[in-house]
Amino acid sequence: MEIEPNSIDHFKLYSQLELQEFADKFVFRSTESSTEGFSVSRYDGNIEKLNGDMSFGKPSKVSTIYGVAGTIRLLAGSHILLITSRKEVGNYLGFPIFRVMSMKFLSCNEASRHLTRQEKRDETYFMNLLTIVESTPGLYYSYETDITVNLQRRCNLAKGWMSKPVWKQADPRFVWNKNLLEELIENKLDGFIVPLLQGNILKFLSLLPYSPATIALISRRCTRRLGTRMWRRGANLEGDAANFIETEQLLEFEGFRSSFLQIRGSIPLLWEQIVDLSYKPRLNIIDHEETPKVVERHFHDLLQRYGHVIAVDLTNKQGDEGLLSAAYAAEIQKLSSVRYVSFDFHHCCGGSNFDNIQLLYDQIAEDFEKNGYFLIDTEEKIILEQRGVIRSNCIDCLDRTNVTQSYLARRSLDSQLQRLGALSSNECISMFTEDFEIFKTMWVEQGDEISLEYSGTHALKRDLVRYGKQTMTGLIKDGMSAISRYFLNNFQDGIRQDAADLISGRYSVNRDSPSPFQNNGFDSLSYLPVASALLIGGLTVTTITINQAGRNTNTILSSALCAGVIAGVMALVKSNGRQICSRPRLCGLL
Repeated sequence: MEIEPNSIDHFKLYSQLELQEFADKFVFRSTESSTEGFSVSRYDGNIEKLNGDMSFGKPSKVSTIYGVAGTIRLLAGSHILLITSRKEVGNYLGFPIFRVMSMKFLSCNEASRHLTRQEKRDETYFMNLLTIVESTPGLYYSYETDITVNLQRRCNLAKGWMSKPVWKQADPRFVWNKNLLEELIENKLDGFIVPLLQGNILKFLSLLPYSPATIALISRRCTRRLGTRMWRRGANLEGDAANFIETEQLLEFEGFRSSFLQIRGSIPLLWEQIVDLSYKPRLNIIDHEETPKVVERHFHDLLQRYGHVIAVDLTNKQGDEGLLSAAYAAEIQKLSSVRYVSFDFHHCCGGSNFDNIQLLYDQIAEDFEKNGYFLIDTEEKIILEQRGVIRSNCIDCLDRTNVTQSYLARRSLDSQLQRLGALSSNECISMFTEDFEIFKTMWVEQGDEISLEYSGTHALKRDLVRYGKQTMTGLIKDGMSAISRYFLNNFQDGIRQDAADLISGRYSVNRDSPSPFQNNGFDSLSYLPVASALLIGGLTVTTITINQAGRNTNTILSSALCAGVIAGVMALVKSNGRQICSRPRLCGLL
């Protein structure tokens, strides 16, 4: 958003570094101040500040990088995560925001030759996980300000807050690389510590009839229960929900700034949905004595942070979803401080009846308007504060949730624009075709980014946001995304989950820990191609023999035998579906 930076002095990170490679160390220097920097031993990864030391001789290689995102220690040494490419995507409160375009781990593991045979196997697996981490989507940062704290909280913080190092300004919930920053923090390298936000940042300039307005959208993914769609469901025992995201819609008009917050997150019960080769695996609610406490902990945290909470449950009321929804309703209704609203999205809005979303709004309109939004004037004086938040969920908290949140964001935006005089009391943004199209596209792109981070594919139901109905093209795209999700969930997400657990610190690597291969007698990756080959080979032979079946009795018998074998293999594959699918090796579900 094009807003002048705060007049208070603010802390600024070094925005460009020179990486010098020597035989025994890597040296990182700021291009803005060459005496500022640090070195990392290539043998064991130990970090030392330069303290003005320039006498290292001639490096074998020199390159430019745009930040150090942290370090992680494996069995043989340390690995440094570098930001090797970036793209400026706009401004937040006047400060440039960058998107990470590429990252690379620099290895300081010369001690690897001292590992045992099993340790070398484990280290190879961990290194494969780091390769997955390098391609993590949706990472953003700023060299000059924190982007993890929403505008309302930011304005309520004490003066001088922005003079602190950027990592101290950040909300730890939304710092994707929090676990990787520990060694840099211990060595007091504040000017080099880059907190990364995973989520999405978009903005556009609206050419409304009276004066232009700038609208931005920021989504912040929580790292407390980080992971993939099928391997991180529900909540953990601490009450942290999977796929928990805070989305802030920001508006600037003639020097006034406003903010509207929404949150989403998996149903905060203990439940799972283990992949087993079926298209829609069964949902399983885990019977645990701590379940009431889990729900209470989750909502207590939300109440402390956001005020009044309206929990909007968009799940189906039949089948497994219905059982999960009923269990959620039973637990949440024990909490007098939270309002629970059930809205079966598929039943009410299916068949292109998107206008029926109004039925949901009618149920919550009074509380929605009472919660309001945050607003400050040209002198940064607080005029209004948002007093509560809507927490939306479906099963994945992706497709139905994004459609619902975009509708509520539009209702809030109309109210803000009318109050500021950008629209008259009988006007709304949907009356201005070009602006409304851009607004809807922004929400579609935001939904896609969030979906890519959690499920690995674009969001479904994008047409409902963009056009208010499902189109044939949209149905085809949804079908392709659904197929992609099936493949990723069954055959790739196990290792992706391990990468998330490793990078978030949920799994710690040390020589006393059991090998990731220790409890995995059935190796899914080795059995999958064998099962596939048997199926394809069996089907091929059966087809050929059936075509020739009319020639003699022996061929008929061969056909029957092949058909029996292939049926047996298919039954074996199905019965061992959970073992054949890609499973995490490092951590359990909770």
